[in-house]
Amino acid sequence: MESMASSAASTDGVTLATLLQDGRAMLANAGVEWPEQEAVWILEAALKTPRLALTLDRTRFVSPAELAAARALFARRAAREPLQYLLGSQDFCGLEFEVDPSVFIPRPETELLVDELARRLRADEPVLVADIGTGSGCMAVAAARMLRYASVYAVDLSEAALQVAQRNIRRHGVQAQVTCLWGDLFRPLRARGLTGAFSAILSNPPYIADSEIDGLQPEVRLFEPRLALSGGPDGLNYYRRILNEAWEWLAPGGVLILEVGQGQAGAVRAIADRLNRYRIISIRRDMAGIERVVCVEPKN
Repeated sequence: MESMASSAASTDGVTLATLLQDGRAMLANAGVEWPEQEAVWILEAALKTPRLALTLDRTRFVSPAELAAARALFARRAAREPLQYLLGSQDFCGLEFEVDPSVFIPRPETELLVDELARRLRADEPVLVADIGTGSGCMAVAAARMLRYASVYAVDLSEAALQVAQRNIRRHGVQAQVTCLWGDLFRPLRARGLTGAFSAILSNPPYIADSEIDGLQPEVRLFEPRLALSGGPDGLNYYRRILNEAWEWLAPGGVLILEVGQGQAGAVRAIADRLNRYRIISIRRDMAGIERVVCVEPKN
């Protein structure tokens, strides 16, 4: 054992402690907000080593392969690639989801849409739910897990995103409940003859104004898919389209649950009011006090 350690030391002389320290410094210099915590997560992933081992084996010399793997991940994160893409996963509603650069990374505030769904539908009734712009499939899977008799249609315009969603659907064992459909908004549903059939429609559409994208943090503007970000000149393009079409697909008493960006709830409500097809049920705030979820139902 001693000779192996000596050999490793003579090759590189890099211990776990040194590697962690160097990685932390690299991330801090790159402007990463939580460099200490992220350095630990990256080492756990790169070395496939639990956190306790990183502490107990601080003086262990890393192998050349381990060193290369860790340095590669640190360099990617220092370039501001999102940590979730490096690790390949993100938690949502207590479940772990695969993510890659073809999908928007699930955010905690989006869990409010699933929570709102749970408040409005009963778990013991057969219902139809649509997730328009499903991305990773996180809302569709969470809805299926929560509503065991629900049939969920997960729609996205990105074929690459749908491949990730399908893997997440299999991962969580809801293949019998969730159907992935490729296409633009509600168009794929028409061939299924589902007009007026949905008890709920969920959507977290792109809502960033095009002029604001360049001002977003590097993790978002450089790495997350623009298709999932760009909401047109004022950020409201998809709300106009969804509200103009969704009433046709909702069953009597059905609900449309929309995530909106900061400061957009009033504008989205105004769009719904002008159409004169909906009643506003509620506008819900997130943990930061931002109006984040708009719920409407069609007028009779």
